Amino acid sequence: MSELVLKKLPAIEAVTADAWNALVGHDHPFLRHEFLHALEASGSVGAATGWEPRHLTLWRGEALVGAMPHYHKYHSYGEYVFDWNWADAWERAGGRYYPKGLTAIPFTPAPGPRLALAEGVDPLVARNLLASAWESGSLSSWHLLFAEREEVDSWLAARPTLVVRHGVQFQWQDRGYGDFAGFLAAMTSKRRKAIRRERRLVAEQGLTLHRLEGEAIGAEDLAHFYRCYEITYLERGRHGYLNLDFFQRLHRTLPEALVLVQARLEGRPVAAALCLQGSRTLYGRYWGSEVVADSLHFEACYYQGIEHCLARGLTRFDPGTQGEHKLSRGFAPHRLRSLHYLADPGLRAAVARFCDEEQRHVAAYSRIAEQALPFRA
Repeated sequence: MSELVLKKLPAIEAVTADAWNALVGHDHPFLRHEFLHALEASGSVGAATGWEPRHLTLWRGEALVGAMPHYHKYHSYGEYVFDWNWADAWERAGGRYYPKGLTAIPFTPAPGPRLALAEGVDPLVARNLLASAWESGSLSSWHLLFAEREEVDSWLAARPTLVVRHGVQFQWQDRGYGDFAGFLAAMTSKRRKAIRRERRLVAEQGLTLHRLEGEAIGAEDLAHFYRCYEITYLERGRHGYLNLDFFQRLHRTLPEALVLVQARLEGRPVAAALCLQGSRTLYGRYWGSEVVADSLHFEACYYQGIEHCLARGLTRFDPGTQGEHKLSRGFAPHRLRSLHYLADPGLRAAVARFCDEEQRHVAAYSRIAEQALPFRA
């Protein structure tokens, strides 16, 4: 069997979609070639935006046998596991923190696989070879964000000195509810009444909700969604990370992954939430509204997603990062770990102390959050 060879790709288009997707499969839309290519081809990701692609690939001869998205980052925007304070401390000490190495999906805090290997490739050998890309280079650090539990464990087995950082998200899991009424039946009476009231308020304001999938999403629907998406960012004085070209490319190349929740008033769309779906999970990502309406965000971004999961047999709904208000709507705390390589021993020791202290607070917070769930005993 021929030796593994590591190659760094300056763009995802340097490898064919068929070769990349044969490794990553269909379960996780964000790792697919179409998603990563739409980011780069639209200009949302690239050197000009501080995300310089340096995808790490493993080859046996002409065959692609390992694939991992990787970027040289010149800032810490769009990551959702932020290290601004680490960068500031290192640069005040005279160091140079950027560019750093990052293995993550840009602007996407969704847990999923980050390294895909062909059958027969030794995972330990593969990780040792991949690690040489940052351990022998000039990068200050490497960061693995939102990887799945098994992958984090495998990296720690290969590199025990990696610093572990803990975090919490909120996710919905199907516990055999059957339908939305079954989901509500598992809750306390107080929360059942509150959710029914929220849904009723949306209807009383004259709003109707519609779910469109794949090719049923028209060009006008997508353009309206993007106006709403931009409103969310403009309210904070900036533009969104992603442009319309990105969403149009995604709609052309990966339509089966798209689910658009559209709110209409007198037949006219006024708000929208765009989700992506894999084979088991719905991911709630992008939202915006032209109107101010009581409880509309909860309906469009949470309850419609739960109904979609129950209708399509999806077992998990990841509605995005942050938001304690998700707890009372049935989204349970989900512990996450990120991994961090810091080249300088002193910086590594300081970051490790910080992460150890932070982990204790995260653990306590997660326990308290678990107790706040609205389900009956």
